[in-house]
Amino acid sequence: MKLVGVSGALAGEKTSVAVHRVLAAARLHDSTVETELIDLRDFDIEFSSGLPLATYNEDTRSVIHKILSADFLVFGTPIYQASLSGALKNLLDHLPEYAFRHKVTGMVATGWTNKHFLVLEYHLGSILSYFKGLVPTGNVFIHNDSFDIETDEITDKRISERIEKLAEEMIYLQRGIMNRNKS
Repeated sequence: MKLVGVSGALAGEKTSVAVHRVLAAARLHDSTVETELIDLRDFDIEFSSGLPLATYNEDTRSVIHKILSADFLVFGTPIYQASLSGALKNLLDHLPEYAFRHKVTGMVATGWTNKHFLVLEYHLGSILSYFKGLVPTGNVFIHNDSFDIETDEITDKRISERIEKLAEEMIYLQRGIMNRNKS
């Protein structure tokens, strides 16, 4: 089973750290889970204009292929102006409507106000559901105060526990989907 994590931040480390922590927790929970981090800072994703995927650059095609070939995914975003990042939204605009059918699609977000936790449920979750993704219940919002100011490592033990539970829930749900599809 392959879990792909997507960090939708073009600046800073917090979102990438959060997604990486979910991937690490998944490997700790089940060592057979293969993981890959797609950090959008490392790719030149072209703006979506509704054209066929073949017309976009290699980075765009490669990232979309990695996402579509994953068994399940976790998406991370910083919250800007009560919304997900434009970079993540642009990436999602490249995907076909049924991109996440039979896939668990977890979410983590970082932000400066606790009220932004609603972005996961009411904005990003709706987008992932549109793509037919199964959105778990244990998604994680991480207030920026939960990170070490110097290293950007997560320092809040409760957040770490929630990340571990999210990874466990995602593996459990994805195994159920895969076993059901074998029947």
